[in-house]
Amino acid sequence: MTTKLLLACAFQALATASVLANDSMATLGAGGLIFTRSEEITMAKEDLYISPEKVEVKYLYRNTTDKPVSTIVAFPMPKIGGPVEIMSAVPDEQSDNFMDFSVVQDGEEIEPNLQQRVLVRGIDFTAEVEAQEIPLQPLAKETAEALKTLDPEVAKDWLAKGLIYDLNGGANNNGQPVTEYVPVWELESIFWWETTFPANADVEVEHSYKPSVGGSAGLVFAFDGKPSDAYPDYQKRYCVNETFVNATAKLEKKQNPDAGIYYFEQWLSYILTTGNNWYGPIGDFHLTVDKLHPESLVSFCGENVKKTGPTTFEMRAKDYYPMEDLNILLVVTNKVAMKDQ
Repeated sequence: MTTKLLLACAFQALATASVLANDSMATLGAGGLIFTRSEEITMAKEDLYISPEKVEVKYLYRNTTDKPVSTIVAFPMPKIGGPVEIMSAVPDEQSDNFMDFSVVQDGEEIEPNLQQRVLVRGIDFTAEVEAQEIPLQPLAKETAEALKTLDPEVAKDWLAKGLIYDLNGGANNNGQPVTEYVPVWELESIFWWETTFPANADVEVEHSYKPSVGGSAGLVFAFDGKPSDAYPDYQKRYCVNETFVNATAKLEKKQNPDAGIYYFEQWLSYILTTGNNWYGPIGDFHLTVDKLHPESLVSFCGENVKKTGPTTFEMRAKDYYPMEDLNILLVVTNKVAMKDQ
């Protein structure tokens, strides 16, 4: 039976200020490499490092047959855009490669293909957007600029289809309509490449990207040293417990509005279950979670997790089938956040 462990490290004594209003920014979940399931390629090893600044994954894939196997390997990026995307944390809003994804196979860097689709409620409008020479990245400034030159009849059609939204809501200036269109479509992005796994051989693949780090201005799961209404959800998602709540309570007692210091939450997610797309279990699984700063608190769910350094926690498992994705909760101070800027 899997035992979920809480990992919590006490902050060093730091003064805090009053908690800000509970504005929040959601995290985008990304994960590992996938390909069409087969009974030929196994994941012999996976070494995963995750911190608020970067995610690095090293794989050892094994072709268990006496024939070479050619296939497509893919990295699906989280979807961005849509009406509520302004509340999501995107590492680089101006780039198609908004998570700075890179991949190396057997020591050689690969330039992957990028497939992107414009979606509204699951309907593909990619061809229409490309026909108007509008960039597909909905968060990029150049996309909003390009929409300013959109033909009025096309704009009317796109408003009806839900591709764009008029921020001015039909306002006018001296009888003349003043429009400010913004894209509200979702962008689906997948990096992919073709590769061949030699017969009875291992292939090493490494990839990295910048994670989406969400958060809240203040603490959501506890207040004045007591669990809040959100606590049950945090128990399930991050495995927080009384020890963690007590640790944060000590911080709340040190709050000093005049000091200009406060504590808030950060959230990271990693889609572990993509490992199940390969044949069989992950032979040797190694996870390292790095909170980066000794004074930060961290909590997540895992098996037989051990503290291995001032900021690192590690988990190892043999013949591992990931049944749940990884969600990480950090409690950090704004002084730490400013160090990272």
